[in-house]
Amino acid sequence: MISRAVAADALVWDLAGLGLDAADVDALQWAETARRMHERGARLLSLWGEQHGSDAQSGLPGGGEAGAGGFAVLALWLHDEGLQLAGLRLPAGLLYPGLHESFPVAARLQRALRDLLGPRAQGMDPRPWLRHDAWPEHWHPLRRDAGARPPAPPAEPYAYVSVQGRGVHEIGVGPVHAGIIEPGQFRFSVLGEQVLRLEQRLGWTHKGVAALLRGRDPAGVARLGARLSGDSTVAGAWAACMAVETAARVRIPPRALWLRALLLERERVANHLADIGAIAGDTGLAFGLSQFSLLKEQVLRLNLSAFGARWPMNALCPGGVCGEPDEQALRALDDQCLSLRDDARVLLAAFEQHAGLQDRLRGTGRVEPDLARRLGMLGLAARASGQALDLRVGMAPYDRLELRVPVHAGGDVAARLAQRFDELFESLRLCRELLRTLPGGDLLAPWPRDPGACAPGWALGLVEGWRGPVLVALRMGRDGRVEQAHTHDASWQNWPALEWAAARDIVADFPLINKSFNLSYSGHDG
Repeated sequence: MISRAVAADALVWDLAGLGLDAADVDALQWAETARRMHERGARLLSLWGEQHGSDAQSGLPGGGEAGAGGFAVLALWLHDEGLQLAGLRLPAGLLYPGLHESFPVAARLQRALRDLLGPRAQGMDPRPWLRHDAWPEHWHPLRRDAGARPPAPPAEPYAYVSVQGRGVHEIGVGPVHAGIIEPGQFRFSVLGEQVLRLEQRLGWTHKGVAALLRGRDPAGVARLGARLSGDSTVAGAWAACMAVETAARVRIPPRALWLRALLLERERVANHLADIGAIAGDTGLAFGLSQFSLLKEQVLRLNLSAFGARWPMNALCPGGVCGEPDEQALRALDDQCLSLRDDARVLLAAFEQHAGLQDRLRGTGRVEPDLARRLGMLGLAARASGQALDLRVGMAPYDRLELRVPVHAGGDVAARLAQRFDELFESLRLCRELLRTLPGGDLLAPWPRDPGACAPGWALGLVEGWRGPVLVALRMGRDGRVEQAHTHDASWQNWPALEWAAARDIVADFPLINKSFNLSYSGHDG
């Protein structure tokens, strides 16, 4: 078990501290740790790698040298008692035991790691995941000696899995979509109208976040964290701030903590309102789309008035928050919670009484609870498939607000819509309670003047965003700047579940199923 960090505002773990269990392992211990995690029902939160040389510490808990040009693979699990991290050094080669047989999400994470850094998992899918013919197979952009990007190789056809059979044909969608939808590619194998198989190809919005974070100071980390995914700006910024605060051993003031939670819940409210309306729109219920779009617009306009931006990308900063609403804005925020609650209740009753809408939703795009558990799903979509997991539980200030975590077992579009309604009402309640109990005091904690005050090694920030957990892992150097970094969005866990959800339904239902998940392209691709 990794010891809890000094930061008191979240489930953050200080990897430079003591009590690290199975943190620095060999290949046999790596496989044994994975087996134990699987047996206890743990979820693989993320997997990433790092490169280190003879002149630098590996950054793994326990420290030590690994030889020039060495690599390490790190895996982070979430289980019923907290977090477990294992780091496997690869001083003699780039091959390591794969995790994909026990943890399905590892299949794509391993492909991304291979594309970016080079280490290969035994038995892994050999196809590329991120490079998309943008660079040669044997050039890895995260290596220190990568140099300038070489010319792109000739484009090669991607080897989609083919479904054979009489009458089976394929439908290709994307990567370019209509409107402002980000790029992603989908290959449907269909028999008539029924989807037999859906295969995704993502990575089109890869922007090199791990490289962009290198060399940044804490303020730069926070700014980039807020821009990992435009609809999760508060969650990303909070996770980034949390990581540098952990490294610097900075405890943020209570008032700043309450305001962060208020911003996070308003981000959750805005996204739930948008998705409820969009789900209604995909069934043809234009009334629902227009009404919930109006409610979302009200939230964003008050954000602009109270916090200075519709999506407050610059509201959080290392050590706390950058500003606060005045008394008039605080009253307006509370009043809006009441009006949104009342309007949403009226619209919920209309949805529940609309037979045509309910017929489209029930049984469509179902992910059964057992499958959700085996896939390691996270966040809202997982809770709609019976997985009672929310990282806000036990996290300050939620531990003082009697957080209620709704769970639905249906696993279909109807369950994901009901989950959004329940979480919307709970977030509105939380916002009012946060405003009612808002403590006085400072907005920012003093930041160490000496950049070297940051503990070298990996430090983590982990926040339950509206879609699911957002992770920012930073290896800080002795100069207080980032040496290596990794970010992770819960969409990694849930995109594979969408493939399962679309099978058995018809092609025309896919937009509805897809919207009921509403996963991130940008946050996923990194």
